[in-house]
Amino acid sequence: MEIQFQRKPRVLCLHGFRTSAEILRKQIQRGSEPVLRKLDLVFIDAPFPARGRSDIEGLFDPPYYEWFQSSKGFTEYYNFDECLAYLEDYMMKHGPFDGLLGFSQFCKLNNEGKENGEKDFLKEPGIALLESFQDPFVIYHPNGHVVPRLDDKGEETLLRFVKKIEKLQLHEG
Repeated sequence: MEIQFQRKPRVLCLHGFRTSAEILRKQIQRGSEPVLRKLDLVFIDAPFPARGRSDIEGLFDPPYYEWFQSSKGFTEYYNFDECLAYLEDYMMKHGPFDGLLGFSQFCKLNNEGKENGEKDFLKEPGIALLESFQDPFVIYHPNGHVVPRLDDKGEETLLRFVKKIEKLQLHEG
C-alpha cells in the first residue's frame, strides 16, 4: 500500500550568478526523473539585471540576473539587504517551502542538505555554510561550480532527503 502525501515537497530554486530561473530549470531537467517527480520545484529570477558578461553566454540565451551586485574586481558587494528583502517577500507571498536549491548547493530551509562540487572554487565557503545546519544531507560531486548530474549514490542520498521531508509531512498532517 502506497502512502499518499498531502503535497510534494516544495523547493525554492535560486539560479547562479548572471544566469536565470529558466536556465536553472533547463539544467535541472537533465536530472534524475525519479527525484524530480517527487518535488514541486519553484524557480525565480534574481532581483537585479546582470551588469556584466555572463559565463554562460553562447550556451544559454539572455536575460541574465544577479542576486547581488559587486565592484568590477568583485572586491566589494552591494545590495545584500535588498536581495534578502526580495527573497523574504517572495517566500512570504508564495511559501511555505520545504527546501532551497541554489546553484551548486542544495540547502533545506529546515536544516537539511547541500550539494558541493569537489572542484568548486566556492567549496570552502559552502562547507562553512554546513555549520548552520543540523544533521545536513550532503551530496559531493566531482565537478566544479556547476549543476551536477547525480550518480547513483547522489540520487540515493537525495531520495533519502525527499523521504525525510515526506515523513515530516506525515507527522504534521
